Amino acid sequence: MKAPVDEAVAIANIPSLLPMLVQLTGDERWLEEPYRPTRARGMSDHDDAGLPAAVQQEIRDAAAAAITAWLEGRAPAIPEPSEALLRRMLSVSMAQAVPEEYGPMLRQVFGLPAERDAGRPAPAEAVPPPGFRAIVVGAGASGIAIGVELDRMGVDYTILEKADAIGGTWWRNRYPGCGVDTPSHLYSYSFYDTYDWPAYFSLRDTLHDYFSSAAADLGVRPHVRLRTEVLAARWVEAAQAWEVDVRGPGGALRTLRADVLISAVGAFARPVWPSVPGLDTFAGERAHTGDWPEDLDVSGKRVAVIGNGASAMQVVPAIVDDAEEVHVYQRSPQWIVPFEKFHTPVPDALRWLLTTVPLYRLWYRLRLFWNFNDKLHPTLQRDPAWPHPERSLNAVNDRHREFFTGYIRAELGDRQDLLPKVLPTYPPYGKRMLFDNGWYRALRRDDVTLTADGAAEVRPHSVVGGDGVEHEVDVLVAATGFDVVRFLGTLDLRGRSGRTIREIWDDDDAQAYLGTVVPDLPNFFCLYGPNLQPGHGGSFIVVLEQQTAYVRRLLEDMFRTGAGSIECRRDVHAAYNAEVDAAHASMVWTHPGMSTYYRNARGRVTVNSPFRNVDFHHFMRESGLDDFVVEKRRDTAHVA
Repeated sequence: MKAPVDEAVAIANIPSLLPMLVQLTGDERWLEEPYRPTRARGMSDHDDAGLPAAVQQEIRDAAAAAITAWLEGRAPAIPEPSEALLRRMLSVSMAQAVPEEYGPMLRQVFGLPAERDAGRPAPAEAVPPPGFRAIVVGAGASGIAIGVELDRMGVDYTILEKADAIGGTWWRNRYPGCGVDTPSHLYSYSFYDTYDWPAYFSLRDTLHDYFSSAAADLGVRPHVRLRTEVLAARWVEAAQAWEVDVRGPGGALRTLRADVLISAVGAFARPVWPSVPGLDTFAGERAHTGDWPEDLDVSGKRVAVIGNGASAMQVVPAIVDDAEEVHVYQRSPQWIVPFEKFHTPVPDALRWLLTTVPLYRLWYRLRLFWNFNDKLHPTLQRDPAWPHPERSLNAVNDRHREFFTGYIRAELGDRQDLLPKVLPTYPPYGKRMLFDNGWYRALRRDDVTLTADGAAEVRPHSVVGGDGVEHEVDVLVAATGFDVVRFLGTLDLRGRSGRTIREIWDDDDAQAYLGTVVPDLPNFFCLYGPNLQPGHGGSFIVVLEQQTAYVRRLLEDMFRTGAGSIECRRDVHAAYNAEVDAAHASMVWTHPGMSTYYRNARGRVTVNSPFRNVDFHHFMRESGLDDFVVEKRRDTAHVA
């Protein structure tokens, strides 16, 4: 066993080894000089901690000895660190102070119970009443996560998935280059974290395998009904239940009934095609990145790509070596950041360490959580005294603009003629920040053109740009994203009043208390709902786990109190969303200098959360049945 330990520790991340050492040995001298890491630049992993080689070697030798002892059976000296010690260790690891308010959230991310619950009497057992059932719509990341929680509670549940396989986004999206811009070890469940990630940032096939494996290994898969589409759902007051109309395989129609209905459909499900005259007349092959045909081959073909958002920036670099020509039609410039370790495989020795030694894996993940968490939030607030509000929000945001501008210039190299086309004029972070996976290097090629004025017209065998230039093409790709602001899509969901969800939300003005519950919809929970996307940083999976824990706690409280239905109070809902809007008013996503899918047609931000992740964590923990109208359970019959 010694050989793989030495090989792994020799290339391991020192800022993760140090707190691991403290827990394994109980020796806190590893948190003092001369072992304290320096501050990393940007979001770098900072593997060498900025320490002298001799100090690095001392740490690695001690870590190898501690891991070997643990493998031979010695228990960690500190298996469950306190909030204070967690904060201290993370502060040293990151070389920056971690405030006290983050303690409870760190324990959650670390997989530990809340410290404030320690020593308290255990709550009464929460047993679902006889016949209690839940229906979950969608078998992607959210559906799997809530399935795990329902199973832990002993709730009978069914997950309805209209696709041919589970995986949600990572089943539907299969365009070349499709992947995630959150580190693999952070884009994963805390309760399923031993997956052997082959790369630091994973592509679609690996991500789909992860969620498929999670569903199988965690016991969720048997609860999933594939090729089963939910057509409509309505609240039945007399039964305190939801009736759900579904169309199963072969088109068979059926109505199911359940006490609880949970939406796990996500936001990135309905592709949006661009409104370009003549689009339907195109005679060649046509595809949307959100619905990529498996048999589409662009080799040797002339390809037009309409759009330059996240999917375009993945697909264009992925196809330029195969296509004869690529013509990109840009809607507006995007801010792009360097993408450290993009397409970089995790060395085999480190894969062994990450899958074998839980404390190393946990600290590596916790550092990623902190690096990608709330650090940016203060810089996204408008400074009323800032003299350049058209280009940036404040002095720090302006320094970010200068850094990103310098990066773009460097990447363009001898193609500085492209700079006026690709350099945004609005503040950084106004749109979703994109990670550079070779975008500028692709634009520099002789066989790639960029039209900054978008596509003006599509003809049977060509595309005319806004500049009037026509290019003959064989394949047309729409990289124009999804209908994100219309949460729940076209689902005919009717609440207590009989109004549809589109009426409740005035079509595209989605609002939910804590992004999860809505007045008029008793016993309904929306995962990845309105104003939940952590636009300033963080992992969607971390937010999702907070949501599923919240749903579990509410259901358990229902079981303990004998409640038959809970419905979010209108005053609570209104006050929360007023706070959301007030917070957004001073943030970058309401800046008038750009358009963004974060906002609906009337300019209201409906997608992103304006709160720090730690604030949202506290909101979720403090909310309980007092925020709901609660009705006692009646004796009702539930039939599948």
